[in-house]
Amino acid sequence: MAETAQSDAPAAGLHVVVSSVASDAHTWNLVYLQLVLAEAGHRVTNLGPCVPAELLVARCLTVRPDLVVLSTVNGHGVFDGTNAITALRAQPELSATPVVIGGKLGIDGSHGTAHAEPLLAAGFDAVFEDGAGTAAAFRTFLARIGTRVRT
Repeated sequence: MAETAQSDAPAAGLHVVVSSVASDAHTWNLVYLQLVLAEAGHRVTNLGPCVPAELLVARCLTVRPDLVVLSTVNGHGVFDGTNAITALRAQPELSATPVVIGGKLGIDGSHGTAHAEPLLAAGFDAVFEDGAGTAAAFRTFLARIGTRVRT
């Protein structure tokens, strides 16, 4: 795991931890998210690919982000994402931290709320299934979270 940090964003922005799930070795999605977030004025700690839930929790306890963004391309987001959010929500210090997941969340070919409902029930604040409109929906959520964290 190669962790990178983007620290040249203004202090007014959010501090966002970006990570993949434990079984996902894809990196370009993480780089893309880091760039999108940095361009929007946020500071990013990118934990990289194949991050086990225990490591995600440890880093979040250390850096105390305003938002955690999990991304997956391999289709195991429902399983690995549930493990990650369960571990994060088990920590009192992280129980109210907004956490979202997005990308290819399952391998069964279903879309819409098939994957979103169990992930939301597990504790995610938002789920962004891969597809048309996902980037716009994420940016809208990000703007809403930024307003909520700053007030």
